[in-house]
Amino acid sequence: MPPPPCSALLLLSLAALLLSATAAKSSSSDDAAAPAPASESINITGILDKASQYTYFIRLLNQNQAAVQIDSQSETSTDGMTVFAPTDNAFNNLPAGTLNNLTSQQQIQLVQYHICPKFYSLQSFQTVSNPVRTQASGQDNRVFGLNISASANQVNVSSGIVNVAINNVIRKDFPLAIYEVDSVLIPFEFSEAPPPAVAPSGSRPHSRNSGAADTAPATEAVRGSASKISAGVFVSVICLIGYAWVF
Repeated sequence: MPPPPCSALLLLSLAALLLSATAAKSSSSDDAAAPAPASESINITGILDKASQYTYFIRLLNQNQAAVQIDSQSETSTDGMTVFAPTDNAFNNLPAGTLNNLTSQQQIQLVQYHICPKFYSLQSFQTVSNPVRTQASGQDNRVFGLNISASANQVNVSSGIVNVAINNVIRKDFPLAIYEVDSVLIPFEFSEAPPPAVAPSGSRPHSRNSGAADTAPATEAVRGSASKISAGVFVSVICLIGYAWVF
């Protein structure tokens, strides 16, 4: 005897629910098993090496530990970073002995001057505030900033000594932007005289005439004593003359 129609509908509904529950469980298991996308690993020397013609800049980045700092800060900072990478031709076009004549500190500052502690897209250069901070900014109580100007088709970067256009975009995605420049950005601060040293608090400024000023009271005292002695001698002589006249 066939089951009543309502019983058949009930069985079909239960079967559909079981199939849906099984499919949902399988889907959730697959989602849980899928690994989360890994965060991007930054390797600036690898990026520059792949792009080629940056041998000198890569060497300086490694010598001054700047490459490690860029990689680390790009992955951990919420501001990102921007690097202006001079080509090998840029270094070859420097006057002979330019790098060798720099002190160890200046060589580090030169590399840091090509690094900005913030991500800048090409579009953001049109509204950027100058001077743009670099990793060297504030050292030796100096600005070490870049002046960047942008039009619709070109971005120029100036150090005050060197003015160069961005010719190529090596990397444009956050957190690290890398732009090619055909000149080494020599900081204007390298051409300035070092700022005067700040005198220690409470110290007395030394002047060329300070010794004369210190001895002035003593000189006046000596002159006063001499005047008194001369007056006393004069009086004594007068008395002697008068005494001789009387006798």
